[in-house]
Amino acid sequence: MTLSERNTLFKGEIGIAFLVLIGVGITAFSIMPVYPAVLAEMARRSSGIFQALGAYFLQPNPYVPFVSMICAMLYACVTMVIIYQYFEKTYSPEIFYIALFVLSFALEGSRIMVPLKLKYELPSLYLIMASRVLLFGRYVGILSLFVASVYAAGLEIQKQSIMIWIIIFSTLVITRGIPIDGLSWDSSFCMISGYPGMFRILEGGIALITVVSFFIAAYSRGAKEYIFIGIGSLFVIMGRNMLLGADTWISPFPGLMILCIGTWFICTYLHRVYLWL
Repeated sequence: MTLSERNTLFKGEIGIAFLVLIGVGITAFSIMPVYPAVLAEMARRSSGIFQALGAYFLQPNPYVPFVSMICAMLYACVTMVIIYQYFEKTYSPEIFYIALFVLSFALEGSRIMVPLKLKYELPSLYLIMASRVLLFGRYVGILSLFVASVYAAGLEIQKQSIMIWIIIFSTLVITRGIPIDGLSWDSSFCMISGYPGMFRILEGGIALITVVSFFIAAYSRGAKEYIFIGIGSLFVIMGRNMLLGADTWISPFPGLMILCIGTWFICTYLHRVYLWL
């Protein structure tokens, strides 16, 4: 993939992220009165280590998922613009997958389908479709971050398009096979899906390998910048978990801050690696 082709894709991703933000933002504000009813009919609290800790002390708030969605989509829009400007003339195979990870946050807007369902009495099929879009975005995001780390550690694939299709196809297979309850959701407006424990372990394992791969890259390539990129990847994974599963006010803004700090580490030090190439 040439620099020009990659930059064109970046522009397309920026456009997608802003369109989703505008559409979801307008819709979300118009159905704001429905949010308390959505929370009242939740099946359980949202999952995650940080959410589990907060569940003992605070009750869920119906407007936190809305704030979480908007923060996630704003993060996607702003960060994509920064990545484009920062790497416009700098070639880096890893940054394309980092950008896919960032873009995946735009698909968090699909959670808006839950309050829409209650307001307009939509069929459960729409909730299931929206949930598969949400899961697709989340798994594409974590797999893209993983592939970026593997590239840094020494993976040699000349055509990035091959790896992109592998990510998309494998994620489609996973999300297509996950059973989803079209009538139940948690406190973060996510539909209840099957095998949650197994997928949390899988996601945790991928996250661990991702961080370790960046550390391996620092040793194998003799570039200490990858140590800070590995630390940044740990931060973005932590911030992502806090932000996307938030159902109380103590989670979304600290999660967004940690996510942004981690992204700054990744982009800054990745740019230094390729600055003189």
